[in-house]
Formats: sequence, structure tokens, C-alpha cells
Amino acid sequence: MVLISVAWIAAHHSGVVLPISLKALLPGMAVFAAAFILSWGAELAMLDIPGALAFAFLAVIAVLPEYAVDIYFAWTAAKNPEYVAYATANMTGANRLLIGFGWPVILFAYWLKRKKNEIILEKNQGLSLSVLFCATVYSFLIPIKGSLSMFDALVLITIFVVYIYKVSRTHLVEPELEGITEIIGSWSLIPRRTATILFFVLAGYTIYVAAEPFAEGLLEVGRHFEIEEFILVQWLAPLASESPEFIIAILFALKVNPQGSFTTLISSKINQWTLLVGMLPLAYILSLGDIGVMHLDFRQREEIFLTSAQSLFAIVLLADFKFTIREAMVLFLLFATQLYFVSSTSRLIYAIFYILLSILIFAFLAKKRAGMFSLFGKERKF
Repeated sequence: MVLISVAWIAAHHSGVVLPISLKALLPGMAVFAAAFILSWGAELAMLDIPGALAFAFLAVIAVLPEYAVDIYFAWTAAKNPEYVAYATANMTGANRLLIGFGWPVILFAYWLKRKKNEIILEKNQGLSLSVLFCATVYSFLIPIKGSLSMFDALVLITIFVVYIYKVSRTHLVEPELEGITEIIGSWSLIPRRTATILFFVLAGYTIYVAAEPFAEGLLEVGRHFEIEEFILVQWLAPLASESPEFIIAILFALKVNPQGSFTTLISSKINQWTLLVGMLPLAYILSLGDIGVMHLDFRQREEIFLTSAQSLFAIVLLADFKFTIREAMVLFLLFATQLYFVSSTSRLIYAIFYILLSILIFAFLAKKRAGMFSLFGKERKF
């Protein structure tokens, strides 16, 4: 991974002209490698910060490549309005991929290892679920007003800051390290922290010089092979940038630590649904040099509405602090089938279906209903 990163940095600064087939592949590989290096740095940093905060920190670090690509699109949108679509495509794809693919894969991996068909979440996950619920409720306003603005950034980033403050007050729990991080974690304090810092510096610079070529390469490949750019940006870019995060979570599950897996992915969902979305209008405004708003067209509003509906459904499923194999299959099937039905009508049907399922579960399953109230300290018996 280090060699891939260094090789891309060298290629970038040499000014080499890549053929069309490699314009997205090579910087994409660099982003992939940088995400792994970031995850190592984050795991090592977990030796020095509180457990819940460490998972939140790991979640933020693991999706930094996703941030870099999406913020590039938002920054460029100030000069070229068509890039607004790419920013929302990347953001919605990343969020839906995380829940529709990431969460079920964790349970499937745990089932393969232990043959248990459910994961019981710890009660301290209530904080994460309540924060995610607040962000999701607010997110429904974005497609209604049809824009992303400074006010949205203020609200969503505030939610994220409150979340980080809350989890930072937990106690320190040392992580279970394996492989490279286990070796470095056994070093004395100064060499270990030096290696950690070097990981962050190398990965950060790799992302800095690879994000724009990767994003533009995807668009150029789409135009060359007559593939819709929106689809490439929505699914291929997040898959490349978030795959190390999925691998980390799967490793937690295979080590019979489903709590660690779910904590990582729920934290990732929170920071993508708050900090990432909030950073888009900020990047747009800074690039524009004036206080403006990112106007969303009808498709972008539909994509955000569908992403909000999926998020609401996922929260309701976890309200009783239990995630079963049946629920995982429903989440995965609803996500996977969306890839084959891409019309405007299909997006609205899926969104409404998610909302209806959420209402039915809340209305007819007492444990889920009580769990939703308990998220805000109002647990009741029904």
C-alpha cells in the first residue's frame, strides 16, 4: 500500500500522460491504498484516545478519501454547475452503500464465523442511533427546499460536533491490533507515534494529489465508453474509497467482535450523513467566494429523499438494539435491486416503500416502538 501511494505521487509529479483506460484506475488505486494507510494510523491512534471516540475517529479517517472526492466535486461546482450533480451522486451513493451493503455484510460475516443469526448491540449505541435519527429527520428537509446552504452546514456540522463531544467522554479501551499495526503497536512510545504520524502524512498527501485525477478520470471514462457519469460517480467512486472501511469492519466480525464492526459502520454513517453533507455547501461557498446555495435538480432531490428514507428504515430496524439475518437480507435486497431500477418513478417508489415499512414496523412491533422512544430517554411500555 505504501509503494502504491509513493508510485502514484511520483507519477503525478513526473507529469506522465496516462491512457484513457488508466486515468481512473491508477489514482483510484492510490486512493484505495491511502485509505488502508489511514486505517492503520487510526488504529494506532486508538491506543491513546478513548474507545468510543476512537471508533468515531476511525470512522472519520477511513472515509477521508470519500470526503476528498466529494468536496472536490462541490468545490468545482461553484465554477461549473453540472458538478453539483456529481457531488450529490457521490454523497448519496456512499451513504446508501454503507447501510445497504456494509451493514448486512457484517452480519453475514459474523454468521459464517459463529453461525449466529443476529447481533445484539450494546445499549451505549443508543447515543449513535439518536444522533443518526436527528440527522435523518433533518435530511428530509433538503429535498423539500431543493438546495444545500450555509444553514444546512451549520445544523449538520453542529450535530456531528455534539456527537464527537459525547463520545469523547467515554473511557479508554485499547484496541486489538493485528498484522502491521500489531507490530508497530509493540514499539516504544516515540517510534510508534512517529510511525502513526508518517502514516497520516503519506496517506493525506496521496489523497490530496489523487482525488482530482480520480474524480475527473471517472468522468472521462464515462464519456469515452458512453457510461452515464452520474452512475460511475455514485457507485464506483464510493466503492473504491470505502472498501478498506468495509474490510476493517469485516475483520472485526471475523474476530467475533460484531460490536466493533457495527460501531465502526454506524459512526461512519453518522459522519457521512452530517459532516460530509455539511461540508459540501461550505466547499461550494468558499470556491464561489460569496454566500450562495447549491441548487439541486429533481433527480438530486430524489436521490437525497431515497437516501433519507433508507436511513430512517435502518434506524427503525436497530431500535430494539438487535440486527437479525432477516433484517439484513431485507436491507440488502432493497439496496441491490435499486441498481436495476434507475428511473425517477423507481426512486420515489423505493423511498415511499422504505417509509411505509418504517411506519408499519413502528406501529405493529412493540419492541421496536419502545426502542425508538428509549433513544431519547422516554422508554415506555406498550
